[in-house]
Amino acid sequence: MKIGGFVPQGWRMDLNGIPLDKQWNTIIESANKLENLNYESIWVYDHFHTVPKPTQDPTYECWTLMAALSQTTKKVRLGQMCTCNSYRNPAYLTKVASNIDVISGGRLEYAIGAGWYDHEYKAYGYEYPSDGERLKMLEESLIIYQLMTTQELPEFEGKYYSISGAINQPKPLQKPYPPLWVCGGGEKVTLKLLAKYGDYGNWDVDVEGFKHKSNILKKHCEEQERTYESIGRTLHTNVVIGEDKNDLDNKIKKLASYSNIPEDYFYKRPLIGVKEEVFEKLDEYESEGCSYLIAYIPDIVWGNTSEILAEKI
Repeated sequence: MKIGGFVPQGWRMDLNGIPLDKQWNTIIESANKLENLNYESIWVYDHFHTVPKPTQDPTYECWTLMAALSQTTKKVRLGQMCTCNSYRNPAYLTKVASNIDVISGGRLEYAIGAGWYDHEYKAYGYEYPSDGERLKMLEESLIIYQLMTTQELPEFEGKYYSISGAINQPKPLQKPYPPLWVCGGGEKVTLKLLAKYGDYGNWDVDVEGFKHKSNILKKHCEEQERTYESIGRTLHTNVVIGEDKNDLDNKIKKLASYSNIPEDYFYKRPLIGVKEEVFEKLDEYESEGCSYLIAYIPDIVWGNTSEILAEKI
């Protein structure tokens, strides 16, 4: 199983208490830590306001970080979990992604979803269409991404987006394009789009949920005449690992103190526990076909979960 990890960017209050002039160095140091520990990839979220409630704490922008981290790292891959399609015109976004793949030496993972955080939409003046419309917009965006990364003068006329001979140079180094992650767990539409277009899917679920999503995806693949095994099924979830129960309790207590999330929430997550429990659960996921863990490690700045998890790399 490949393992990637998030760097702190503020969205989940993980830069809380760090002075503004030290936050960028904190992000760089976390990225370097994961790279030196041989993590496969580093990840950031695509959001503007903090959760679980909006605050004035900084939240660093996703694609700005992609560009910057491409120059402060050397070998680790770079991903977003996940790009909100409706925050950017898809032709422009494809151009940005293509450039970052080149300047990173071909290390980009391109992960995208329909978007959900309605508070951000309203605050930034974006329209917030229905779920169905946002998913239709996502499909058109996926088509544009594939066309612009593989054709010289692509043409597309959709209901929501269009391109007419959109020149996209430089093309990405990775061929045919940086791996396309279609993110989200919607079983009727999102998993169908994954079966039709995606290289990877990503879900935040327990083991039983992972098995269920996998079975739904398999059915969509049959309908789309797509090889089920060609799609990577991956997990995105919180990971906090204690050397023992006392260590775990101390980490959870500190995490709850600044995240505005009750301690009980963390204990219910599938990959939060003492080392032996978490490693056993990871083995369960892998036995069900999980090929990649994208770990949100909330103690990356002040704890040692990232080092413990690296033992599974």
